[in-house]
Amino acid sequence: MTAPCPEDPSLERHFKGHRDAVTSVDFSLNTKQLASGSMDSCLMVWHMKPQSRAYRFAGHKDAVTCVNFSPSGHLLASGSRDKTVRIWVPNVKGESTVFRAHTATVRSVHFCSDGQSFVTASDDKTVKVWSTHRQKFLFSLSQHINWVRCAKFSPDGRLIVSASDDKTVKLWDKTSRECIHSYCEHGGFVTYVDFHPSGTCIAAAGMDNTVKVWDVRTHRLLQHYQLHSAAVNALSFHPSGNYLVTASSDSTLKILDLMEGRLLYTLHGHQGPATTVAFSRTGEYFASGGSDEQVMVWKSNFDVVDYGEVLRVQRPPAARVSSSGTLPEVDPLVPPGRGRSQESMQSQSQEPVSMPQSLTSTLEHIVGQLDVLTQTVSILEQRLTLTEDKLKQCLENQQLIMQRTTP
Repeated sequence: MTAPCPEDPSLERHFKGHRDAVTSVDFSLNTKQLASGSMDSCLMVWHMKPQSRAYRFAGHKDAVTCVNFSPSGHLLASGSRDKTVRIWVPNVKGESTVFRAHTATVRSVHFCSDGQSFVTASDDKTVKVWSTHRQKFLFSLSQHINWVRCAKFSPDGRLIVSASDDKTVKLWDKTSRECIHSYCEHGGFVTYVDFHPSGTCIAAAGMDNTVKVWDVRTHRLLQHYQLHSAAVNALSFHPSGNYLVTASSDSTLKILDLMEGRLLYTLHGHQGPATTVAFSRTGEYFASGGSDEQVMVWKSNFDVVDYGEVLRVQRPPAARVSSSGTLPEVDPLVPPGRGRSQESMQSQSQEPVSMPQSLTSTLEHIVGQLDVLTQTVSILEQRLTLTEDKLKQCLENQQLIMQRTTP
């Protein structure tokens, strides 16, 4: 069977509404919403359905540096230069709960795959893990010696990876809270890091204009790309695990074929640095943001898969990887030749495991309702506390009046 021919990525839509540089973008699970954060201190939630009004959330007192939807899509986390994290219900009301523990700018926020916890990275040199539903700080990881730009959970939630201005990438065990390994190959600040969908590899972007890919089991450097002419600010894996998109201060986005170790596309859209990029959960789209205050949505086109199957399961589909269970090694100094053809890659791909549609939909609905209920209870508790404080004040005032009037 002949594999369908890939097409070039195409710019589908662009959103204007931010009043300063866009710092972060993320899609909801069903790709119906796209969130963005900006130096203008606001979050925007854009609707992919045409003619739908966007939500603007104001609450942070300084630049919003990061956004991330919960796995169910019913909560939205943001971090800010105001040192706080907020969890929002992404609807027209835009109510939020504030989390405080960091002592400097929060650079990154990322939910665990079960939605029960999230991890943050900060200029206070720490990585912190929080409970979503108990709404409390749990613990810190504190071995970086400079600002921490990014922290992410592994797909199975057992590992955490962090990237820092100390030029290292650190791999942590969530349970023992110990640093498993430090990757020191970057020649400058490490701006961004993320796990391959298989959980076997990590990719990191740096101010030294490079992207590096390591195996988290052997800690070997597998691939090294030096394709941009300026700092690489962000990256995102396609859910298949075969492609990586990068955003750079050279104003371009680049799409890499990880199986063949080569550059597929260079996209020009932003006027000025491209600051952020993220694939949708299915990989059908990716979004980018830049210092030009714009959010752009691109249709991927280059990887033809059955997106319906991916939507049914929240965990990523099995990645197409080599027999060792990881990406192939690519010599960074030698231009790689063509590897397997697209046809052979298609024939060897594994089908993602799926559950019955009705069961998955019911589970997603239950998780979503729990998220919303938790948030509602939190808001009611805050209001109740304020009411109690007011009642106490009234009683104290009444007692003072009675004391004054008693002969």
